[in-house]
Amino acid sequence: MSSSLRILLVTPPLTQLNTPYPATAYLKGFLGGRGYHVTQADLGLELVLKLFSKEGLTRVFRAIETGDFELSDNARRMLRLKQSYLSTIGPVIRFLQNKDNTLAPRICHSRFLPEAGRFDNVADLESAFGTMGLTDQARHLATLYLEDLGDLIKETVGPQFGFSRYAEKLAMSATTFDGLHEALQAPPNLLDQMLQELLDELVARVQPDVAGFTVPFPGNLYGALRLAGRIKEISPRTLTLMGGGYPNTELRTIKEPRFFDYIDYLTLDDGEGPWLRLLEAISCQLSDTRYQLPVASYQEEAIGSYPQVYTATLPRSQKPVTDQLQRTFLRNEAGEVEYINQPFPDVPHPEVGTPDYSNLPLTEYLSVIEVLNPMHRLWSDGRWNKLTVAHGCYWKRCSFCDVTLDYISRYETAPATLLVDRIEQIIAQTGQTGFHFVDEAAPPLALRDLAIELLKRQVSITWWGNIRFEKTFTPDLCRLLAASGCIAVSGGLEVASDRLLALMEKGVTIAQVARVTDGFTQAGIMVHAYLMYGFPTQTTQETIDSLEVVRQLFQAGIVQSGYWHRFSMTAHSPVGKNPAKYKVAAVGPEPGPFAWNDLWHEDPTGTDHEAFGPGLTKALYNYLHGVALQEPLSFWFDFRTPKPTVPRHLIQQALQEPGKPDASRPNNRLFWLGNAPELRYEPGKKGQRAVLTFYEQAEDFEVKVPAVLGPWLQELLISLTTDYDTKQLLKDVAASYPSGAPQPWEQFLLSPGWQLLREKGLLIL
Repeated sequence: MSSSLRILLVTPPLTQLNTPYPATAYLKGFLGGRGYHVTQADLGLELVLKLFSKEGLTRVFRAIETGDFELSDNARRMLRLKQSYLSTIGPVIRFLQNKDNTLAPRICHSRFLPEAGRFDNVADLESAFGTMGLTDQARHLATLYLEDLGDLIKETVGPQFGFSRYAEKLAMSATTFDGLHEALQAPPNLLDQMLQELLDELVARVQPDVAGFTVPFPGNLYGALRLAGRIKEISPRTLTLMGGGYPNTELRTIKEPRFFDYIDYLTLDDGEGPWLRLLEAISCQLSDTRYQLPVASYQEEAIGSYPQVYTATLPRSQKPVTDQLQRTFLRNEAGEVEYINQPFPDVPHPEVGTPDYSNLPLTEYLSVIEVLNPMHRLWSDGRWNKLTVAHGCYWKRCSFCDVTLDYISRYETAPATLLVDRIEQIIAQTGQTGFHFVDEAAPPLALRDLAIELLKRQVSITWWGNIRFEKTFTPDLCRLLAASGCIAVSGGLEVASDRLLALMEKGVTIAQVARVTDGFTQAGIMVHAYLMYGFPTQTTQETIDSLEVVRQLFQAGIVQSGYWHRFSMTAHSPVGKNPAKYKVAAVGPEPGPFAWNDLWHEDPTGTDHEAFGPGLTKALYNYLHGVALQEPLSFWFDFRTPKPTVPRHLIQQALQEPGKPDASRPNNRLFWLGNAPELRYEPGKKGQRAVLTFYEQAEDFEVKVPAVLGPWLQELLISLTTDYDTKQLLKDVAASYPSGAPQPWEQFLLSPGWQLLREKGLLIL
């Protein structure tokens, strides 16, 4: 359908500086394909660019100088260097936007940047970078410079500021709305004022009928509500909507009517279905009202400080009829919160459309290097197009995960052909070939098909994403993914204890994880492991043993990055729904009318988990830089710890287990990563032999086989390089094996020629 509705989609502050959060792009692509006029804006990025400019910093310094702040020595130093900051902020931002890389030598080799507290340990940080390039070193130093300014802002005019969050604490475990309500009723601080100025300009330009806010994280909620409240002031006719990851997990039982002073409609789970129903209802309602009500019923009002823009204001009581809504909260005429969920089907994953990044200033995002963790760098450095291979999780059993919610439980895939169509559309639109697949856990077979389709069409991209370390990721599949552009994967090793992995129903073992990570590493793909401590019933011994497993993984070189996080019990996970099964007790918080997700718990059979956090983090930081791998584990803790009981060669032994022989996989598909060979013959000890010569990117090599096998093998490899649509199974190739061959098929699979082909890129998938 086509609609005259003007829709504004907003990402409120703050998520990432280097690339757009994809929610609005997904929704814009979906709604745009159905005839809606949609504008999107990333006010997180725009706030940062407005704040970190010469004009913005001038306002910050003026507010500090005229305000009543107790300043630290670090802040006083920065005030004294005010002119240096004002003269350097513009060039630094342009450098981080990759618009002026010639600034790198000045940043690295001269006193160009004013330095405050974040530079105290810069010598150690630089040494940790090793031989990284000049531009990367400069980007890290420029990031420290921005973080210094961020520290100053947090200490003074913007205590809630953070580069990837804004007023996050107000939304964390907020069972009541009181704290947020109080903050929103307070006069806007300087950052709020800047944000409202950006919104005023945006609303004046777009004049939206509907303004939607995505709130993926707690650090987006305050900004979204502050912006929605401002819209109520300057454009009362505009309806406000909210959805996203935070409402999906935290606000599923909301009963707080004051929330709806800001937001007219709160939708749950995927936005496509609920938004489509809601917008259709709004369109019909507004159409009837505009064309059937007398003109005198309208009231013209100026928008904010832009008197030249006028709009017709509809009475606030005119809301869409509720029998058309799906997974939507609203405040009804009685002033009570009501949840409407008519039984409409969900929009199938293949029909959600291609994300549309138009309206977003893709050249304005900042590539920063905050920390030295190589996977975290991918999060913050570079412009990544975000795309989903499949909806939900194909495993959906992990007991710590929100497996009962739609974003996990409803698993749907899209054909590889459709995914590559979308990839090509996004590349054409953005000019960027980097992709971050944001699946909960990308399914291995879907990734296989995607990789083959990319290679078939010769679509060259660079991509990374999250997976499960499951045995389906064979070394051959890892090589295929690398050939299609995969550079990194992340996955959950979690507790690194086979007992606890079984308890949490992770579906993997330590030995299996070791073999899978080795396969990725051998294929040239970086591996990041998510690590967990504090799982129910985890003992001190198991925590130390888990660290020993992690040490061995890094020592073996098969994991290059990792991050420890403390187990958190959530209301929508199996542990949260049945804590007694996991021998823990839920002790709070008391349910309230607002958010409900994070639960407090006691673990009477476990250990003092909190005490281990600093030591685990310190050990991991050193391991990922190859430092102190031989130190006893007690070195990392300031209290007595037991010796590990894990065998010292656990990981090495797992890696030495033989894989399946080729002959045992007759139903698997053959795939050749190389080029078609040239064939010639040469004399050998037992008569002529065939020589197949391969010309590849990095090297040329030859495979020598008995003469009768030469034409057969050449034909096979030519067909594998030209025909991607016909699946050639190993048993089919065996059936075509020449009858006059001097050795049987099973022996040929063990021959030097076949083994060399397997080494050079003949895959069995």
